[in-house]
Amino acid sequence: MSDLHREFGEFLRRARANRDPQDTGLLPDGRTRRVPGLRREEVALLAGVSTDYYTRLEQGRHLTPSAQVVDALARALDLDEASHTYLRTLNASAGAPRSVIRPAAQRVRPGLRQLLDSLSSHPALILGNRTDVLASTALARALFTDFEAMPAKRRNYARWLLLDEHARDLFLDWEEQARNAVEALRLDAAANPDDAGTQQLIGELSLSSADFRQWWTAQRVHQRTFGTKRLHHPVVGPLEVQYETLTLPADPKQVLYVYTTEPSSPSSQALALLASWTHPGLTEVVLPGDSNESS
Repeated sequence: MSDLHREFGEFLRRARANRDPQDTGLLPDGRTRRVPGLRREEVALLAGVSTDYYTRLEQGRHLTPSAQVVDALARALDLDEASHTYLRTLNASAGAPRSVIRPAAQRVRPGLRQLLDSLSSHPALILGNRTDVLASTALARALFTDFEAMPAKRRNYARWLLLDEHARDLFLDWEEQARNAVEALRLDAAANPDDAGTQQLIGELSLSSADFRQWWTAQRVHQRTFGTKRLHHPVVGPLEVQYETLTLPADPKQVLYVYTTEPSSPSSQALALLASWTHPGLTEVVLPGDSNESS
């Protein structure tokens, strides 16, 4: 039984336990429920599979259900988009040939670097595999931290967020931001189960952070596409930034994060003050992380 099949089964069990039977449309059968959530036979009924087959999936047996079955399970368990994607990714990765992939340098494509350079008036980051920070604007380094000054192997957003005390002090909503980073890393790890760099990062964080261990065990996933971060910057004080993510078809594993503030707001004024002390520029970071065409 592979780790991925086991993880697939554990994820199904957790999702089943969180599903409210009253929201399924199933008629009560009069039996007393000893555990929260749905019974296995109820999930199987909702998904249109046999109870025996579903039970074997939960047990982590070496099965690779079809895409239609995975989608039916997601509907039965009322999974959100990120969790549905995670279930699909786990299933695909579990059924694929396995081989350890040695970390290779992650590089930003010149055109993407030029795009980031044009955003020098905004905090902006390019993240690659496992949230490695591949490039940043000077204003992003002033707002968050100077990733350029870190040793190459430590230029990782999730690692910084979880292990750096400055990050805890910087984010007013640190717990939410850190938990989201862990949940996004789990989604990335499912898509790259053989990546040695990802496994090394997970191992380091497991040893160094009790918060990471708790959130990783919870097996929740999060797909960051847009959102808000609340900070208390040591230089300009409190501010709130919104971010949008851009994933380019030519570089699907490199994600551009652009941070903005509401016009004419106190946060906008604080960011403008920080920008006035920051020389615009861009530093590309080459990491021992992954293949040249992916990040």
